[in-house]
Amino acid sequence: MEHLKIFTQLISSELHLPEHGVENTLKLLAEGCTIPFISRYRKERTGGLDEVQITAISDRAERLQEIARRKDTIVKTITEQQKMTPELQKRIDDCWELTTLEDIYLPFKPKRRTRAQVAREQGLEPLAQLLLLQREPDPMRAAQRFVRDGSVRGGSPATGPATVADAIKGAQDIIAEQVSEDERSRNLVRAAFRREAFIASRVVKAKKDTDEAQKYSDYFDWEEPLKRCSSHRLLAMRRGEGEGILRLQLTIDDDEAVRRLQHNWLNPTGLAGSVRGASAAGSVRGGFAATSKACLRLVAEAVEDGYKRLLLPSIETEFMNLSKQRADEEAINVFAQNLRQLLLSAPLGQKRVMGVDPGFRTGCKVVCLDAQGNLLHHEAIFPHPPVNHRMQATMHVLQMISDYRIEAIAIGNGTASRETKDFITDCLSSLSNQTSTTSAPSVFVVSEDGASVYSASKVARDEFPDEDVTVRGAVSIGRRLMDPLAELVKIDPKSIGVGQYQHDVDQTLLKHSLDQTVESCVNLVGVNLNTASQHLLTYVSGLGPVLAQNIVDYRRQNGAFTSRAQLKKVPRLGPAAYQQCAGFLRIPDAKNPLDNSAVHPESYHVVEQMAKDQNCSVADLINNKGTRDRIDIRRYVTADVGLPTLTDILRELEKPGRDPREQIEVFEFDPRVQTIEDLHEGMQLPGIVTNITNFGAFVDIGVHQDGLVHVSQLADKYVSDPTRVVHLHQHVLVRVIAVDLRRHRISLSMKGLQR
Repeated sequence: MEHLKIFTQLISSELHLPEHGVENTLKLLAEGCTIPFISRYRKERTGGLDEVQITAISDRAERLQEIARRKDTIVKTITEQQKMTPELQKRIDDCWELTTLEDIYLPFKPKRRTRAQVAREQGLEPLAQLLLLQREPDPMRAAQRFVRDGSVRGGSPATGPATVADAIKGAQDIIAEQVSEDERSRNLVRAAFRREAFIASRVVKAKKDTDEAQKYSDYFDWEEPLKRCSSHRLLAMRRGEGEGILRLQLTIDDDEAVRRLQHNWLNPTGLAGSVRGASAAGSVRGGFAATSKACLRLVAEAVEDGYKRLLLPSIETEFMNLSKQRADEEAINVFAQNLRQLLLSAPLGQKRVMGVDPGFRTGCKVVCLDAQGNLLHHEAIFPHPPVNHRMQATMHVLQMISDYRIEAIAIGNGTASRETKDFITDCLSSLSNQTSTTSAPSVFVVSEDGASVYSASKVARDEFPDEDVTVRGAVSIGRRLMDPLAELVKIDPKSIGVGQYQHDVDQTLLKHSLDQTVESCVNLVGVNLNTASQHLLTYVSGLGPVLAQNIVDYRRQNGAFTSRAQLKKVPRLGPAAYQQCAGFLRIPDAKNPLDNSAVHPESYHVVEQMAKDQNCSVADLINNKGTRDRIDIRRYVTADVGLPTLTDILRELEKPGRDPREQIEVFEFDPRVQTIEDLHEGMQLPGIVTNITNFGAFVDIGVHQDGLVHVSQLADKYVSDPTRVVHLHQHVLVRVIAVDLRRHRISLSMKGLQR
C-alpha cells in the first residue's frame, strides 16, 4: 500500500492508537477485508481494536488518500508551469494538512484574469517590489518610468499604464494579491477567526412577516461566537439562508486584523519573506535606514485592500465551510446513533402478526402475516368517523385473529394510531369475554417512519406487484414488529425520521456513515441464510447486491442451505467473499451446530479439537457448561489463533447464534390524555422516545404531537450528550412543564422521574 508508513504514523498520532494495530488494519483494509470482519475475526492482527476504532482508521485513511491525490495534481500543475523547485517539492511532500497544502499551491493556482495579473502584464511587478522595500523617497517619480510614454521596465510602451496613478494602482493590486496569497497573512487572519469570529443572522425584510419565515423567528436578529454555535442552530440558520429568509455573515474586528497585517508587511524585520525576486532580496540586505513614508502609506493602503477585497472573503468562506462541515459531522453522528438504535430495536421474532395501518376517512388497512412475514390476507376496516362501521370492523378483526391464528398485532404510530389502538383493545376485550382458553394477541405500536417510502419503492413493487401502496405499507408495519432490522434495510436510511437536518448535511458523507451503520448492525446481529431477503444480504460483510441476489437465486433453485460450505457453490462467490461473509450467516437447523453460530468456519477445527480432547461431540460441547468449563484455551493458542479469538469462540459456544438485541416490551399510554388539549402542567405521563438530537429528545405521549425533553431537562445532573441518558424507543416517564397550543409545542422534563 502506497504511503503506508506515513499514513500509519499520522493516524496513530491523531487517534492515539498503537502503530502496529493501525498498520495491520490498513493492510487488511487494502486486502479488501470489511470493518465488521476485521473487528471480529482479526483481533490478533489489530491488537483488539474495536469497530469504532477501525472505522475511524478507515475514514482517516480515505481522507489521506484524497490529500495524496490532490498533491499529485498540484505537483503536476506547478511542474507544467516550470516553477517547481526542490524546496517546494519537499514542502508539498511533507504536507498532509489540506488547508496548508492549498496555501502552498495558491500562488501557482490557475485563476481567472485578476487585476494583479493585468498589472504584471503591464510590467509593474518591479514597481510593486520597490514600494514593498519602502526606500523610494518619491514613488510617484519612480512610477513615471513605468507609464506608457516612458521607459517601461519589464514591459513595453504599448502595454504600460497610461498614467502615474494607474501605475501606482497597478503596483498596489500586485501587493494586495501577494497579501491575500501569503501563508503567514492567511494564518494570521485564520487565528483571528478562530479566536473571535461571530456569526450573525438577519432576516430579509421582505420575508419577515411571511408564514414560512416564522419558524426562523429566533434567528431574525441573532448573533453569537462561532465557536459556541451548536450544530443544530448553525444548520437551522443555513437552511433559512437557503430559503432566502435569512442572511448570514461571519465578522471579526476588521480594524485590528488590518493593523496586524500592516504591521507584518510594513515591519522591515518580517519583510524579506514577503518580497519576491532576487533583486528585491538584495535590496533588503542593503538595510532599511531610509524608509520612505510615502511608500509606507501606499503599501498600507494595498495591504488593507488585499485584506478587505481578497483575503477576508476567502477566509470567511473557508470558516463558513469548516463550521458547516463540523455541524454536518455532528448531525450525521446523531443520525447514525439513532439509526443504530432503531435497527437494533427489540424484535418480536417469528410470530403470526396482524399489521394495521391506521386511518380515519380512508379506513384502516389490515394485513395478516405468517411467522415468516408472508402475506396471507388483507382488507380495509372503517371503525372511525366519518364512516363509523365499528361493529362490523370488530367482527372482521376477531374473525381474522381466529382464521389466521394471530399472535401479535402491530399498529402504525401515524394518524389515528391512538384511536385504532383503543379500538383494537376493545376488540380483544370482547375476545377475552367470549373465551377463556384462547390468549389474546399482544398489541404494539410501531414507528411508521419511512413506510410510505417503502410502499412506493421498486423493492415493494417487486415483492407485491399485485397489491397497492396501502397494503404494502401495512405489511411493512407488521414486519417491523417481527424484525425491525430485516425490514428497515429496505428503506433509504435518510427517509427514516430519526435525525436532525438530514436533508441539509453533506449527502455523500451522510450516505457513507449510514451505510456503515446498517452494515455494522446487520453483521452484529447475524443473518438467517435461508430467510434473509436480497436487501438484507446486501449488507452482509463481503457480499453486496450481486452476490446477495445470487444467493437468493441459488436458494430458490436448490432449496434451503444445509451448511455454510454450500455458499461456495453460489455463482461468483469466491474464496475471498466466502471468508468475509461466512461468519455472519446463520443456518438454524444445520447438521453442524457451528453453522448457526458466530464461530468462523476457519476456526471450526479448533472447536472440533476441543470436543475431541473432552471426548464429546461439538453439540455436547455446546450443550454442556461443565464440559466447556474444563477447557484450558491456552492449550489451543497457535501462530494464527490467539487468546482473543479463543475467548470469543468459548463465549459463542455458551449461546450459539444469540441475538444481541433486547426483549420487546408492551407499552401503554395514559388513558387520561388523547389530544394536546388534555395536557396541563405538572402531569406525569408514560412516553416513548421517538427521536434524539444534540439538544434533547422527542417523546411520544399519545396526543399526536411529540413533546421535547430539552437536554437541560433530561436528568438531575448536567448532560452533554443526550444519547448517554436515553435511547430510541425507550419507555420513559415525563412531566409536562409547558404547553403551547398555538404552535403545538409540548415541553417535557424527566428530572426526578424514573421508569
